[in-house]
Amino acid sequence: MRWLEVNSSKPLNGSVKIQGSKNSSLALLAACCLADEPVYLSNIPEISDIKVVFQILRGLGASVEKQNITYKIDPQTIHTAEISPELSSAFRAAYYFVGALLAKYHKISIGYPGGDNFVSRPIDQHIKGFKALGAKVVCYDKYYTIEAEKLTGAEIFFDVVTGGATINIMLAAVLASGKTTLYNAARDPEVVDTAILLNKMGARIYGAGTDTIRIQGVSQLGGCTHSAAPDRLIAGAYLIAGGITGGSITVEDVIPEHLEACMTKLTEIGLNFNISENSITVFGEGRIKATRVRTGKFPMFESDFQQPVTVLLLKAHGKSVISDRIYPKRFNHCDQLNRMGADITVRNGIARINSYRKLTGAWVHAGDIRAGTALVLAGLMAEGTTRITGVEHIERGYEDIIGDFKRLGAEILLCSEDNMNNSIDFTAAVAGSAPLGKR
Repeated sequence: MRWLEVNSSKPLNGSVKIQGSKNSSLALLAACCLADEPVYLSNIPEISDIKVVFQILRGLGASVEKQNITYKIDPQTIHTAEISPELSSAFRAAYYFVGALLAKYHKISIGYPGGDNFVSRPIDQHIKGFKALGAKVVCYDKYYTIEAEKLTGAEIFFDVVTGGATINIMLAAVLASGKTTLYNAARDPEVVDTAILLNKMGARIYGAGTDTIRIQGVSQLGGCTHSAAPDRLIAGAYLIAGGITGGSITVEDVIPEHLEACMTKLTEIGLNFNISENSITVFGEGRIKATRVRTGKFPMFESDFQQPVTVLLLKAHGKSVISDRIYPKRFNHCDQLNRMGADITVRNGIARINSYRKLTGAWVHAGDIRAGTALVLAGLMAEGTTRITGVEHIERGYEDIIGDFKRLGAEILLCSEDNMNNSIDFTAAVAGSAPLGKR
């Protein structure tokens, strides 16, 4: 067993360079399968989800080669479109390979999405989109198949705003015959990032970043060079850490516009910011105020920030309410925070956070990436030592959460039963269960 140990922290100060976006990179790597030439991608984070994507790419027959800080993805040697359920169920976004492979290989076999265990991830909007383009979908117990001899452009209205389905159908439509229009499309930066890559490859996509995306199909796509957008979700977590510890933290290599809704809510709570072209500094020494939070799809305050901001609101004197309309079951972290002394009640997708209580370190478990983030932040404000299991979930999103927090002044270690008092070097553990790491 492995766990993180986090000790009570003084105000954190310093700067953190933000890694490439996990959610962008998962889509970008799958999109490389559409090309007829090598694609060169940089700013790809070295995390466990990406490691699985590389396994999938190599299993399909593609070549994956790291050249300094750039990955060369050559899809010309792909010889199969079957993805094992074991690999595809290891994380949510394996479904992007359906959109990326369908037009060229006509039949895909893939397992159902896995990853975070806070709620099942439906793929009904993906299936709706593929069927509209002319594909046949057959579902089995452990996998499903998608088959289409030819894809034809269509008008598709998503019943709900979904980033995954927007990207997936966009991938499929770029090589479809004719014009495809996606209505009620997601506006997430990851959608825009994927569209930018595809257009560099020769696609004709218009309107990404709005709720209507138009795609004119082309006959083939070529290679290009692209750098993944920064991870706005990790950047937001470090800004929240500044407020929790009362420190001053600068997140570098970010796109501030991606964090506007997050910063607006954090300002309402009591934090202050200094914003430059590609960095944000948070000043967290002010009084934390109770508030009401409602999550929504980008550009609103997103569900991924809900769990870290829960911890920040534990410092407020007064009652706060968090309503997660996107993932109403995404509140498993609240039970863990209550183990540390918090007073949070959850019912029907609404968490009520009662007035300030002092937290005490305890054994707690992270059930997904953002819950893990929340528990690390709680450990920084708790008395004593907090021990967090479920480290594998945190490693799905962070390259080096230990190194980043240590550079800011936190006391945090990764421990195991074999080495109880020392942090494990992520790079040395690549051959085992730990993800790729960097030091």
